[in-house]
Parts: sequence; C-alpha cells; structure tokens
Amino acid sequence: MEINDSCKLIELPDFSDARGGLVVIEKPEIIQFQINRVYYFYNTPNSHIIRGEHAHLKLKQIIIAISGSFDIEVDDGEKRNFHHLNSPNCGLYICPMTWRKITNFSNGAVGLVLASEKYDAKDYISNYDEFLNLTK
Repeated sequence: MEINDSCKLIELPDFSDARGGLVVIEKPEIIQFQINRVYYFYNTPNSHIIRGEHAHLKLKQIIIAISGSFDIEVDDGEKRNFHHLNSPNCGLYICPMTWRKITNFSNGAVGLVLASEKYDAKDYISNYDEFLNLTK
C-alpha cells in the first residue's frame, strides 16, 4: 500500500467572495464514498494532546480543519507522512488500514470528520503492534 496514493489531500470547492467563504461538498468525485457519519473534535486543551492513535479495518475518512490547525501523521506500517491541516477548503483522505495520530492543535482548532461507516468498535485497531502485524 502506497501512503502517497492512499492518503491524499483533497481540495474542496471554495466559493469565496467579498462576503466570506463557502465550501460545498456534494459531488461524488470529491468524496468517493457515501458519508454515513459526521463528527467533529474541538476544545482540545493544549497542543500536546494526542488524538486518534488508531487505524480502521474498513472505514474511510476525510478530516478537515474547519478552524485553526493541527497535524496528522499517517502510517501504513512501512512509511509515515505528516500533513499540516489549516484550511477549511482542504481535507485529508485517510483510507482503511492507515494508522493516524493527530497532534499540535492550535487554540480554537476544530476538525470535521466525514466517515464512510457508522461507529463500530470492531472496526478499530487501537494497538500499534497489532496494526503492524495486520499490515504484513
């Protein structure tokens, strides 16, 4: 699995003008999965907090920094890439079997997550060694 091909930044259509910004997510070619769950994280108390630290067996996600910024480390078991998200018109697509770790939250950061599946505890891999064994 090639991380550069699997986890990629997606430019979202931005209709900004003098009134402000407007991002619309409606075309299937932008989000190539059906969205079955939407959630967001916010009020992270400081930049040293770590969120994520897991992978999913089948869930696909797009994570967007709606406000502020944060870093996402993605890992396919062989390679790691780092992404700094700081724009509401850019999202990071994360495919199944990708370990993610979200850090370095700015004050007021809000992350929006578009997910392909409803919550299922059985879909989570929360142990990094188990994740590495499954990627072999």
